[in-house]
Amino acid sequence: MNLRRRDVLRLTTASLLGAGVSPWFSRLAAVRGDEVAQKKRSCILLWMAGGPSQFETWDPKPEHANGGDIGAIDTNVPGMRISSLLPELAKRGDKLAIARGMNTREGDHDRGTYLMHIGRVPGGPVRYPSLGAYLSKALGSLDSDLPSFVTVTPAVGLSPAAFGPGFLGPRYAPLQVAASGGPAPGGEGDQGAAPAPRLRVEDLLPDGSVPLDRREKRLALLDSMQQSFAQQYAQEAALAQKTIVEKAVRLMRSSASDAFDISKEPEAARERYGSSLFGQGCLMARRLVETGVPFIEVSHGGGGLGWDTHAQHKPALEPLCGDLDRGMSALIDDLAERGLLETTTIVWMGEFGRTPRINEMAGRDHFPDAWSVAFAGAGIKTGQVYGKTSDDGTTVVDGQMNAADLHSTLCTALGIDPDLENDSEDGRPIKLAEGRVVTELLA
Repeated sequence: MNLRRRDVLRLTTASLLGAGVSPWFSRLAAVRGDEVAQKKRSCILLWMAGGPSQFETWDPKPEHANGGDIGAIDTNVPGMRISSLLPELAKRGDKLAIARGMNTREGDHDRGTYLMHIGRVPGGPVRYPSLGAYLSKALGSLDSDLPSFVTVTPAVGLSPAAFGPGFLGPRYAPLQVAASGGPAPGGEGDQGAAPAPRLRVEDLLPDGSVPLDRREKRLALLDSMQQSFAQQYAQEAALAQKTIVEKAVRLMRSSASDAFDISKEPEAARERYGSSLFGQGCLMARRLVETGVPFIEVSHGGGGLGWDTHAQHKPALEPLCGDLDRGMSALIDDLAERGLLETTTIVWMGEFGRTPRINEMAGRDHFPDAWSVAFAGAGIKTGQVYGKTSDDGTTVVDGQMNAADLHSTLCTALGIDPDLENDSEDGRPIKLAEGRVVTELLA
């Protein structure tokens, strides 16, 4: 049997999605790395909306004037120092790999968000999928009751294409978890104060006023109408709407949807993460990983671009870093205690860094030339710093990485070949990622 590489990849993907089984499936699956899926590999992206300052997180420079007035502290790894605003993460330096050499050249929020999520420069006719879409496709299964891609409080209004499935289509679109009114589980509020926001999937529970038998008849009628309409009008919008409804109904019927209800966690567990939306999101991410969801993105930025600290950055960064420090530390510990850190890769990033020079408003502006990302978990060689910036923080002097390199490296850490291809809408084979694999970051 003569098969071109592209045909092998197409047939392999079809088999993994349950489209067919052949006698040579096991051999192809071994080539593609299906053993990774059997281990239920997962990825958690901690997205810092607005562009976090590398000086006040992973690359402090207190000895230089550009370092500002927030100091550095030692971690539990000799020679690794991080911001004094992250004392809990400093205790877990051996669980982290810090890459200080990011250089991405996109200093606009929209374009930077797109670049870091897609791994390609914005523009052109191809609707590329986000890393959440293409990684969840490679790691997940369409047979699962839970979605393969969940994003928690995303700031999608700024760059919607950065969070979407692109040419992979609506079945790989993310389920969005929003913040809604009501007290945060485990949180405390002042008497008479407005209720603190909490995380929830809207309309997940069926309407209790409609009897079960009547609800099922309604759903059957809806399905019949959608099938008929989709057959008559095989257009993208109709198929997308049908797919979304089917996914919603499947989730609503499944007991696995309890994974989204963090109020079921013991109070002590909720307390570890804190009552912030980011902390709640990290706890939800752990619950979703435990249930088998392969990709979860948790955004942090106060529901907007909270890390965009152009003015008075110190008062803004203290609570932001406090939430980050508590939530990310608890996530790492919780995953490790449950044996899930061995199969879960964590990546921390934003759209760019901040300027070395503090501006006249006591803040830092956009700076994509030299900044940091961080990794933890499976497939990562932790307890190290990779890359270096100049003493003044203006340039990368060693270990330079770009967005495509990050995507290729993340794929490899998860056991996925970045050269794996998906077909675009016009039939063109598109690699998952086209950067250099930074082997120094890999376990």
